[in-house]
Amino acid sequence: MIRDPFERLGLDREVLTVSQLNGRARVLLEDVFSNIWVEGEISNLARPASGHVYFTLKDSGAQVRCALFRNNAARVRQALRDGLAVKVRGKVSLFEGRGDYQLILDTVEPAGDGALRLAFDALKEKLSAEGLFSAERKRALPAHPQRIGIISSPTGAVIRDIISVFRRRAPQVELNLIPTAVQGREAINQIVRALQRADAQGFDALILARGGGSLEDLWCFNEEAVARAIAACVTPIVSAVGHETDVSISDFVADVRAPTPSAAAELLAPDSSDLQRRLESLHRRLLLRIQNRLAHDRLRLDGLTRRLRHPGERLRQQAQRLDDLDMRLRRAFEQRLNQRRERLARLDTRLAAQHPGRTLALHKQRLENLAERLPRAMREALKDRRLQLQAQVQTLQVVSPLATLGRGYSILLDERGQAIRSAAQTQNGQRLTARLGEGELQVRVEDNHLTPVTLSLLD
Repeated sequence: MIRDPFERLGLDREVLTVSQLNGRARVLLEDVFSNIWVEGEISNLARPASGHVYFTLKDSGAQVRCALFRNNAARVRQALRDGLAVKVRGKVSLFEGRGDYQLILDTVEPAGDGALRLAFDALKEKLSAEGLFSAERKRALPAHPQRIGIISSPTGAVIRDIISVFRRRAPQVELNLIPTAVQGREAINQIVRALQRADAQGFDALILARGGGSLEDLWCFNEEAVARAIAACVTPIVSAVGHETDVSISDFVADVRAPTPSAAAELLAPDSSDLQRRLESLHRRLLLRIQNRLAHDRLRLDGLTRRLRHPGERLRQQAQRLDDLDMRLRRAFEQRLNQRRERLARLDTRLAAQHPGRTLALHKQRLENLAERLPRAMREALKDRRLQLQAQVQTLQVVSPLATLGRGYSILLDERGQAIRSAAQTQNGQRLTARLGEGELQVRVEDNHLTPVTLSLLD
C-alpha cells in the first residue's frame, strides 16, 4: 500500500515496476485534482452496451479523455453529441492498464447560453408531453375581479406599473402583494412558496410578474418546480415575465400570457369609464321597460274593470248551479242505490242455490260408499297377492339347487369354490368339497378315468 505518493525515491535508486509507477501517479493525480470543472467540446463520443459514456474533451490547443459511468450518465438531462460545448466536473485519474491520463466525471452541463437554451427546450418538450400546456386545462379570467394577488418583487417598477393601471382603470379592486425574489437560485423556492400561499387565500386571479432581463436573469421562471407550482394552482394565473419578446416556461403553463406586467393589469382591470357608460345605458333601458310595463298593465286593468260584474249576480248564478248539481246528485244516488239492491238480490239467489249443506251431503254419501268398497278391495287384493306368492314359491323350489340336493344329489367344488362340471376339470389326487343337502364332505379323486391304463397280457 502506498502511504505517501509524494515520498521521494530512495538514494539507492529504487526501481519501480510499471504498475507501481502508474498506481502512484493515479493516487497523486486524484489527490491533487479531486473535484475540478473543465470546459470544452465533445468529440469521439462512444456509448458501449455497459451504459457507460466515453468521449474526448477538447479545445483549440489540447484534449483529454473523459469517462462518465452509467450511474452518473443517467442523471444527465440533455442529449450528448459530438461538437456540443459542455462544462464537466470530476477528478483527474489514470487508467493504470494503459497509462492513459483521463477525467472521471460525475456531472455534465451544456456551456454558455446554449446550455440554457437546450435545458429550456428539453423542459418545454417534457411538460408539453405531459399536457401542462394544453388549452383544455386553461382557466378563464374573471370578468369583474374583486381581489387580486400579485406575486412579484416588492421593489422596482413592476409593482408600481401594475398599481398605476388598477388605480386608473379599476380603483375598486383590492390588490395584495405576495413578495418574492425574482432572480437567482434562491428565487425558485420563494416563488413556489408564494404561489402556494397566494392560491390558498381565495383570490379571484393572480399575476406573476417580473421586469425584463437576460435569459440568465429570467431563468428561475424556466425551472420545473415553478412550472409545476403554477400548474397546481386552482386560481387563474396571468404570467407577465420580462418584455414582450421574452418567453418563459411559466408563460406556457399559466392560464394567460401577458406581454408586459402593465398588460397583465389591463387584462384584469375593467375600465371604470366603460362600466359607467354601460351602467347608464342599462339604467335608461330599465326605466323604459318599467314605463312600458306600467302602460301595459294600466290598459289590462281598464279592460278587467269593464269586464267586472256585481258579485250578487255571480252569487245567484252559483246558487242556481249548486241547486242543479244537488238534484243531479240525488238522482244519481237513487239510481246507484237501486242498482246495488238488484245486484244484491241476484247474489242472494245464487248463494241459496249453492248452499254448502247440499254439497256436504253429497260428499258424505260418496264417502260412505267408498268406505264400504275399501275393505272388499283390500281383501281381494291380498288374496290375489297371496296366490301369486304361493305360485312363485313353488316355481322357486323347482329350480332351486337346494331342492336338487335334497333328492340325494351333491355338488363338487374345487379349492376356489368353483363347481366341477366335467372330469377334465380334475386331477388324480385332487381334494374336492362335496356339498350335500345337509352338510359337506371332503373327498379325493382317485381316478378321473382320463389317463390311459396299461394292462398286463399275462393277467
